[in-house]
Amino acid sequence: MTYSQFDPAAQGRVPWNFGAKIGPKRPFNQKQIWAVRFFLDRERRVRDRALFDLAIDSKLRGCDLVELKIGDLVSGPDIRKRAAITQRKTGRPVQFEIAKDARASLFAWLELRGGSVEDYVFPSRIDHARHLSTRQYARLVDEWVEGIGLRTEGYGTHSLRRTKASIIYKATGNIRAIQILLGHSKIENTVRYLGVDIEDALTLAEKTEI
Repeated sequence: MTYSQFDPAAQGRVPWNFGAKIGPKRPFNQKQIWAVRFFLDRERRVRDRALFDLAIDSKLRGCDLVELKIGDLVSGPDIRKRAAITQRKTGRPVQFEIAKDARASLFAWLELRGGSVEDYVFPSRIDHARHLSTRQYARLVDEWVEGIGLRTEGYGTHSLRRTKASIIYKATGNIRAIQILLGHSKIENTVRYLGVDIEDALTLAEKTEI
């Protein structure tokens, strides 16, 4: 039920996000990535391992990730090394790589999951004809974060989107490449998204000898 801010009933109501941490979520580092993988493998959560690996590699928003279909990722009997989709938010196409670890975990999941190329890679538990919801995806990420002893306030689904982009940026300093990989229309959005500041710029400059 929605109230107007001027309704008497709205006075004194606690905001839905009261106490929530506002701002960008942290990306995972290499140690945390492998900790999550170890946790999911130990718990034999085959679907979640595939979802985690694909989220890291694809750098997709949650709404695009959960809507992926099997045909987007497979070619014949094999998992594609590269895939492409049209982003729901921007309507712009974006390509992404699927690395060896992600291909292996996806293959293991799809062997169990079965289905046709028109089926969703990650179906809803309630209605198998529909895809996993973004809300359920967010709950799963919270479970993974808690499973390796981190606080859920600092991490979320966007942590997975930011992780590989942040690692590539730190290794190369190539903002334009990150812009392409994330499917941003403006490089300013990428700078803001990565949290690039003057310290990053100076660090890169200090590594360059002329």
